[in-house]
Amino acid sequence: MFPHLQLKSAFVISSIVSLCSAAMVLQHSRDSVPDGFIANGPAPADDPITIRLALTSSNMTGLEQKLLSISDPTSAEYGQWLTKEEVKAFVQPSAQTVAAVSAWATANSITTTTISPNEEWVAITVPISQANEFLDAEFTVFTHTSSNRQIVRTLSFSFPSELVGHVNTAHPTTTFTNPGIDPSSQLHWTSIGDAKINPDCNSTITPACLEDLYGIPTTPATQKSNKLQVNGYDGEFAQVADLQSFISQFQPLESPTTTFALETIDGGENTQGAADAGTEANLDIQYTVGIALGVPITFFSNGNEDFPTAVLDTATFLDGVDNPPHAMTSSYSDNEFQFTPSLAVQICNEYMALGARGITVINSSGDGGVRGHHDTISQCPNNTFIPTFPSTCPFVTGVGATIGIEPERAINFTGGGFSNVFSRPSFQDAAVKEFLSTLPPKFPGIFNSNGRGYPDVAMQGWNFEVVNAGEVGLVGGTSASAPSFASVVALLNDRLVAAGKPVLGFLNPFLYSTAGSNAFTSITIGKNVGFTCPSNATAFTAIEGWDPLTGHGTPVFSKLLAAVGHFYMYVELRKYRHNFIGSRFPRNHWPQAGGQEAFSDCMTSEDMLELE
Repeated sequence: MFPHLQLKSAFVISSIVSLCSAAMVLQHSRDSVPDGFIANGPAPADDPITIRLALTSSNMTGLEQKLLSISDPTSAEYGQWLTKEEVKAFVQPSAQTVAAVSAWATANSITTTTISPNEEWVAITVPISQANEFLDAEFTVFTHTSSNRQIVRTLSFSFPSELVGHVNTAHPTTTFTNPGIDPSSQLHWTSIGDAKINPDCNSTITPACLEDLYGIPTTPATQKSNKLQVNGYDGEFAQVADLQSFISQFQPLESPTTTFALETIDGGENTQGAADAGTEANLDIQYTVGIALGVPITFFSNGNEDFPTAVLDTATFLDGVDNPPHAMTSSYSDNEFQFTPSLAVQICNEYMALGARGITVINSSGDGGVRGHHDTISQCPNNTFIPTFPSTCPFVTGVGATIGIEPERAINFTGGGFSNVFSRPSFQDAAVKEFLSTLPPKFPGIFNSNGRGYPDVAMQGWNFEVVNAGEVGLVGGTSASAPSFASVVALLNDRLVAAGKPVLGFLNPFLYSTAGSNAFTSITIGKNVGFTCPSNATAFTAIEGWDPLTGHGTPVFSKLLAAVGHFYMYVELRKYRHNFIGSRFPRNHWPQAGGQEAFSDCMTSEDMLELE
């Protein structure tokens, strides 16, 4: 099991107090108003507030154990992803939990509404005064100083004792993510007018640059069941006209009439027109369509302005879909400490459930280097590093950014570091320990050396040519890297589906295997000081092997395809050996795996021994 799925004691303080004759147990508190927010006074007592309660699932430990088995490339179960119903059996709350919450709600004249397909989330809408009472909270109006937007939050909350063990967290309570969802991109829009493809990929990036650099195939995908989902938040709309202009100028291998499917929830939309163009949305769509040639792309527009709610609703929506996308990419994040720890764990568990269904969850790692989502000049002297979320979730594949071709190096802002909420998972233990052993004895950076390390991989992330509102311009950030890597995953999945094999699904154990990690080019130059901090600021430095700047490095498509093929041959060999224990395995007696011609070559007996 991953101990990171249990909240650390520093975050969960059990304290029993008396409130209206009911025992209350403190769940989380903040000592002061978080930076960037100003308290404006108590929220009006009669105003309604909707609180979401995460009910305790019946067997998340069992789901985690199952996922670790089916995502382990050396397991005979590798790739045997679960059905919607099988996942629900693990996630759905027990009858005892449902009864306990129902009894509490009835006693307090509260109506609960189930809001997730797996029934682990319920919502209640009550006046602020009642929410203050049953959560022992003081809901207050806070203003975010940068955006001037207001949110209602509390600095602490508790649960009635009868709910402890049955409810994991409540939202919104002590989570202070920035109102208005902020992409992990510098969005340094620079109009370059009618510029054509620049042949120097050291200066600007186009699909052709990425294809050449990483060996990404230009043969279109063939499997229409293999969908890739691009998440869009905060009024970021992808424009069909901009995409078709982009294809005409930068991807001649694609039909200029190519478009994407649209899915909307929480009031999301995707209005068209120059005034509606979203630079982030256009970047994400143009580089998934432009790299993952032939792969069906869906733009998933979520209209909720609260980031945690938006990511939860996106994940739980997919829980109820019979044929979900095989990969999902998101270019949005925030600082990990801004989330209530129990909420971060709950969101991470939702991603675990998606991984178990065979969905690869990909997220940009942030653009503040070691100093969070976006660094500021005031943070530069502070050597306490700030991790970002969701990339710190062990069930998410975090993507960092590189720049340059000869040599390719980690860009200064590539987000990376170590989680303060999630412990280091076993599959990355050796790689992370190797990196930590290279740090100088008096390294001044302050971070949780036992935390989950991120990112896992990287790709180019600067000066991507994009068409926005009819103009060609340059955009950069790890939010350019994430959809690019998602496109690589989608093309690998296309080959797997065509060969009759399961898709990659939860990817991280594969990435940290010997064969998986060797399919990447290690990036050994760079220091992630951040976008605004000077080069002498304290940060991590890239090394050979895994590091918290670019992970294992950048992908080599042919090597990844070969590694995937080897592992599925390994599964077949294990089945074969199970039936013929002690026998030798002459090459001409190996079982023939359907579609193995799609892979570069077969596994040798030496490969099998190495993997074991």
